[in-house]
Amino acid sequence: MSEENAQEKQHWIVYPLGSKPKWPLAVLLGIQQYLTMFGATVLIPFIVGGAMKLPPEELALMISTIFFTSGLCTLIQQSPLGNRLPVIQGGTFSFLGPTFAIIGMVAAKELTGPEPMWQIQIQHVAGAIMIASVFEIVLGYTGIMGQVRKIISPIVIGPTIAMIGLALYGIGAPWMASNWIISLITLVALVLYSQVFSQKSKAFMLFPVLLAIVTGWLASLIGTVSGMISPDSPAYLKTDLIGAAPWLSLKPLMPFKWGFPDFGSATLWAGAFGMLAGYLASMIESIGDYYACARISEAPVPTGRMISRGLGAEGLGCFVAGILQTCNGTTTYSENIGSIGLTRVASRRVVRCGAAVMLIIPIVAKFGAILATLPKPVVGAMFVGLFGMIASVGLSNLQIVNLNNSRNLFIIGISFFAGLSVPYHFSPMLSANAVPIDWSAGGAFVKVLGEILQAILTTGMAVTALLGIILDNILPGATRAERGLEVWEKEASEEAWEEAEAKWAAMKEGEARPV
Repeated sequence: MSEENAQEKQHWIVYPLGSKPKWPLAVLLGIQQYLTMFGATVLIPFIVGGAMKLPPEELALMISTIFFTSGLCTLIQQSPLGNRLPVIQGGTFSFLGPTFAIIGMVAAKELTGPEPMWQIQIQHVAGAIMIASVFEIVLGYTGIMGQVRKIISPIVIGPTIAMIGLALYGIGAPWMASNWIISLITLVALVLYSQVFSQKSKAFMLFPVLLAIVTGWLASLIGTVSGMISPDSPAYLKTDLIGAAPWLSLKPLMPFKWGFPDFGSATLWAGAFGMLAGYLASMIESIGDYYACARISEAPVPTGRMISRGLGAEGLGCFVAGILQTCNGTTTYSENIGSIGLTRVASRRVVRCGAAVMLIIPIVAKFGAILATLPKPVVGAMFVGLFGMIASVGLSNLQIVNLNNSRNLFIIGISFFAGLSVPYHFSPMLSANAVPIDWSAGGAFVKVLGEILQAILTTGMAVTALLGIILDNILPGATRAERGLEVWEKEASEEAWEEAEAKWAAMKEGEARPV
């Protein structure tokens, strides 16, 4: 065996970014990628819709709309306008805080008319998202945010990515606890399929996530049919959703389906300034996701231009989300990155196929309703596996850092601790003892700045990133090599990407890389 062939055998990813799996396989792999984000995607409309008191039929329409938007925004990210990393775009929890503020402002002013209150609230939220999206579009395509890469090292990005995975630790076990039997069946299946059976069969290697979800789904179905699972259990399959859904519906595709925003409203513009906090937190998270995705995909380190295009495309996606009125923006989905590590598939074709399916599912409402029955304990079990993988990917960035250097260890440790601890002081959603700061006394401008700062302080990943950047760039005691920057600069070059793209382009259709 030649040295080159021996090196090929060391790869983990079977289908790299530029590979071209056969179309039927690519479609199945694409559906699998999207199944990992169904739980979080459905959760966002439920949370927002509950706050607005949406009627059930309108909530179902909002769920269908957010899935359609996810597919459309993913294709934008995969185009020359985006960074073309194998990332999926979808809703973000970073926007929930500003959204609740807008809902509250509209309700407080009692802006009633011929339209119901919830419809007016949707118009204001959508308008605020569209106005604020210009902020991300400008920061992205002007290259300003891409320059951030110059002050980021593996010492910063490693803990930041790990925090993306650890940020939802409070959801994993509690969701699994809604039915321990179903969740443990799903989790054990995921472990066996991805780590044991994958060594023997290519089907288990490529589809561990899909097979684990199906296993958990079938377990819930058996429990539902046999009566072992009560109707009030989160593990109960509510098949009535399928019967009530129409076969076809074009409403998810309609822009401004709930009315056109009044851009002259002071309430809307106040909400737009508050929404900037959500955008800032989302951009920081996305930058971490880009690095994580490239790392786990065995691709070179993202360049500044790629980061800029990625954020610009996300801004465009948020503008589209405002037009379609999802009441949320769009960002890179972390679940997708964990799925790449488990399935060993990072192909752009796969992501595009999955996005195309997401454009169809909301139209075929019956199929969407079937997917909406995904039980909560199954989603919780998947979160444990996927977000655990993301945390590990973050830590893997530290292998090029000198961990015998006490200065590096100090920065890593304090960044981690601050990211886990600080949000509990400022976020009432995380702790009953939280002490959020009241900024209203300082006037409108101070209030906006305060809301932005509040959003950062309540986002563990943002706290970790900012503290790491400050300490790593001001504290002495480590050379560029010890900080891992020399390796990174070599891997983040345009030349490295051109070389990688040439290797991927040389792969034949259907060809898989040896592992």
